[in-house]
Amino acid sequence: MGKGGRSSASSSRQSIQTISKSGNESQTTWVSPYNPLDPKAPELPSKGEIKAVIPKECFERSYLHSMYFVVRDTAMAAGCAYIAQQTLSTDLPTDLLSRDALVWFVGWNIYAFWMGCILTGHWVLAHECGHGAFSPSQTFNDIWGFIMHQALLVPYFAWQYTHAKHHRRTNNTMDGESHVPNTREEMGLDKNHERHSGYSVIHEAIGDGPFAMFQIFAHLVIGWPLYLMGLASTGRLGQDGKVLEDGEIIDHYRPWSKMFPSKLRIKVALSTLGVIGAWVAIYYAAKEYGVLPVTLWYIGPLMWNQAWLVLYTWLQHNDPSVPQYGPEQWTWVKGALSTIDRPYGIFDFFHHKIGSTHVAHHLFHEMPFYKADVATAAIKAFLEPKGLYNYDPTPWYLAMWRIAKRCHYIEGTEGIQYYKSLEDAPLRKSGKKVD
Repeated sequence: MGKGGRSSASSSRQSIQTISKSGNESQTTWVSPYNPLDPKAPELPSKGEIKAVIPKECFERSYLHSMYFVVRDTAMAAGCAYIAQQTLSTDLPTDLLSRDALVWFVGWNIYAFWMGCILTGHWVLAHECGHGAFSPSQTFNDIWGFIMHQALLVPYFAWQYTHAKHHRRTNNTMDGESHVPNTREEMGLDKNHERHSGYSVIHEAIGDGPFAMFQIFAHLVIGWPLYLMGLASTGRLGQDGKVLEDGEIIDHYRPWSKMFPSKLRIKVALSTLGVIGAWVAIYYAAKEYGVLPVTLWYIGPLMWNQAWLVLYTWLQHNDPSVPQYGPEQWTWVKGALSTIDRPYGIFDFFHHKIGSTHVAHHLFHEMPFYKADVATAAIKAFLEPKGLYNYDPTPWYLAMWRIAKRCHYIEGTEGIQYYKSLEDAPLRKSGKKVD
């Protein structure tokens, strides 16, 4: 092994604990309390045992309560658009180096950020519809979920299916869905952890910090469209359980994609037609009003919306101290309890606490989000004394940086795996580390 290399998942965990007790990181580096490799690891409760500690009213769904949040979020979006319309112009400033140009640029970026933040609330509500947590009627759920997701260019029925698989196979190295870890070989490392191609060579060429920035860009800026197109972060198995061939694409748009069973083809086609219809509307809006206004009013907020939704999935299931399980080790409870709750401050209000109550959501996705606080308190009281509740108090932006720097690959898809970092892989003989 090279500099800083780890010979096993166990030693990787111990190194994280050492880091957390030394230097300036002692107050910021969180370590999951559960280590399945520890002979004294607690026995995991069943789903039924966990559900028994949650008040029954937490599972009651309400049409009015859910629709209130649709109205609330829509009113906030309308208010944000009104303020922008009253204070900003869609005309490009004539002098791009002027003070007015700076105000114009900053103003539209502030609008894009906050509108994208508000629209993420709509995205979470549509996601609730897909899970059946929005109301007692799945037909009602699908109607509203389709409207809200398709308006954000999300193929509702296609993603409803793959996201359900993400919940069914959380942190499964083979059959997981979205943010499935790359293996050592896929990162371009040989069995001796020496670099020969791919990301490992890119990391060596640009250095630790720039590679972490590349990770963040890849996830938050282009990750979502690449995922929908089947070019990144999908699982290793088709819906038939067979391993996908190298280069085989499973996307969210083709009804015959190996991602979906044949019975879903009509729904997948409907979602794809919805996305095409949305793009046609964008095209005609750009033709009528111009590309720049459409970009300012819609595309900018959409990019922030997509960044948020990828960020949540990335951070809630990844950490150097949280295990990934091979198929023979994986169980549903293990996967669900690998979820991490995190604090998101003011964004919890806009995003319906999707990140700070994510453990409860993964355990019981049919539970409406407005009861998740109560459920989380009950789950925490039950699991935390057993060392089975993951809550990382690290601010989300610091956690994102740590994960971008430390969560790069796992050794293989079998057994119990922990993320390793390319920062610990040896350099090639001709290589020179760049910090």
